[in-house]
Amino acid sequence: MRVKRLISLGVALLSATGFIVFAGAAEAAGPRPAFQLPFPCNQAWHGNSSNSSAHRAWEIDFNRGGTPDADLGDTVVAAAAGKVVISAHQGSANGYGNLIKIDHGGGWSTYYAHLRVRSVGLNAQVSRGQKIGEVGNTSKPGNNISPHLHYEVRTTDASYPANIQKAVFNGVTFGYPDQTVTSRNCSGAANPYEAAEVCGSGFGVIDSAAIGSAATVYLLWNNSTTQNCVVTIKNASIGSATAVSAYLEVQGASRVTDSGNFEYYAGPVRAAAPDKCVRWGGSAGSSRYDSPFEHCS
Repeated sequence: MRVKRLISLGVALLSATGFIVFAGAAEAAGPRPAFQLPFPCNQAWHGNSSNSSAHRAWEIDFNRGGTPDADLGDTVVAAAAGKVVISAHQGSANGYGNLIKIDHGGGWSTYYAHLRVRSVGLNAQVSRGQKIGEVGNTSKPGNNISPHLHYEVRTTDASYPANIQKAVFNGVTFGYPDQTVTSRNCSGAANPYEAAEVCGSGFGVIDSAAIGSAATVYLLWNNSTTQNCVVTIKNASIGSATAVSAYLEVQGASRVTDSGNFEYYAGPVRAAAPDKCVRWGGSAGSSRYDSPFEHCS
């Protein structure tokens, strides 16, 4: 999986499947994926990080319903797309019981523990929102627990437990130590990224064009750096990797293009354009937009 990596000043080093830096993310592990709550769309779940003595930092136990067994068998879905690297009952090794671990690329992974049922096997490629299991109370022998989902986000930039990260859902950090959160893990959900956010601090939109109904391409300008930026934001097939591109051409210079199968957006592509005209555009599937040379700053 290719990953969008942004340095602290917002400059893209690599382009990929719609990842972007969030404040406080573990930079050595790469930008944080666009995680959603690990439950179906519009379900409300109460998360708590302090009820269990086993918790180490930012882990969360999720429940809903008013009785101990109310959640037993409820669907658990992937918080983001990735590859299943653990699908196993941990036996006596630890207290996780039936565990799914998903590698999201860029050094990020999520853990889903105590599952009653594991619905995906080792090495499966899963999409965001895909069912991966059911809420349960499996654990190690002799450890009797009530049904709940134990959820963790980890990175590869430190050793356990320092690599456990705060959970972020739909772009908002979980309200530790406890909060009720409504899932926005929805098919056809709005794109969680905006053009100015993708291009970085100091950029503002100066023009845009629809690429059919599939995407919108944006041209942005940063007056402080005299740079233009172009990004194509998907409006359809959000969260699934589909063909999309963005390009920027400063008059008299070579065109800069970012293209591939991305989940959320293509770009950002940036170039300095003081007192220069630019040509810009992008594509989504078989549709595209190409500007003339314009916006001569």
